[in-house]
Parts: sequence; structure tokens; C-alpha cells
Amino acid sequence: MDLVDFPVQVSISITQNEMAASGHVKNIYYVRYFEQARLEYLRRLRFDEFKTKTGIGVILAQTICKYLKPLAYPDQIMVGARVKSMGKSSFVMEYIIVSEKIGLATTGEEVIVIYDYNTDKKTDLPLVIKEGIRNLDVGL
Repeated sequence: MDLVDFPVQVSISITQNEMAASGHVKNIYYVRYFEQARLEYLRRLRFDEFKTKTGIGVILAQTICKYLKPLAYPDQIMVGARVKSMGKSSFVMEYIIVSEKIGLATTGEEVIVIYDYNTDKKTDLPLVIKEGIRNLDVGL
């Protein structure tokens, strides 16, 4: 697994307030790093514009985080995001966190459900979003 395989990459500086007393980044921040990459991915799909027009957005259903090496301040990380698979009403995003200091530190996955905020129910993955994902994640 390498950053070049991830079409969306976000650079993040680890700050001192993200540190736990034990000397590594608190677990919650890894999920926030995933969130920043996910939001950038959705921004490139213009999902906010789509949601404004249709009322259809996304809801996070599941997050899995595999801690390989502890991150610590000070450091600069790159968070890569890509779509691993698409289903009828959801898609799975895959993440990688690479540290300038220690290399590959974390991998993760999230299940993202397509949600109709007008009806308060999940709905099918719209064709225009599927096409956007295929254009961004070439080969999917």
C-alpha cells in the first residue's frame, strides 16, 4: 500500500494538543484525519452541491482503524483516501496515514451510506456520484 495509489491526499501537521499523556497522538485524532481526507474526497466530487440540490448526502456507518505505529508531535502526515468498493446504497473508503518521520503508520476503512435527508432514509447511490467516483478513482 502506497500513497501513489490514493487519488486524494491531504497534508496535516500534528499539533501538540493532539498528544496523549502517554506520548503519542490520541486515538480520536486518527478518525479526524480520516474525516479530513473524506471531506476533501467528497469536495472533489462536488457532493455539497449535489446535497444542496437534492437533499441526498452521506452518513458515516462504520470506521475501522488499524494502528501500525504511533504518531507523535511534531510530525507531518499525509492522509490518502480512495473508494475501495461501491454497493447499492453505500461505498467503502480506504485510508492510509504516512508520517514523514516513521512512514506507514495507520490504515483504515469507513462505510459511507447514501442518505436522503428529505425522507430520513438511506437511498441508492446516485449514478452521477458513481461516475464521479470512477473518474476520481480510475480503475474502480
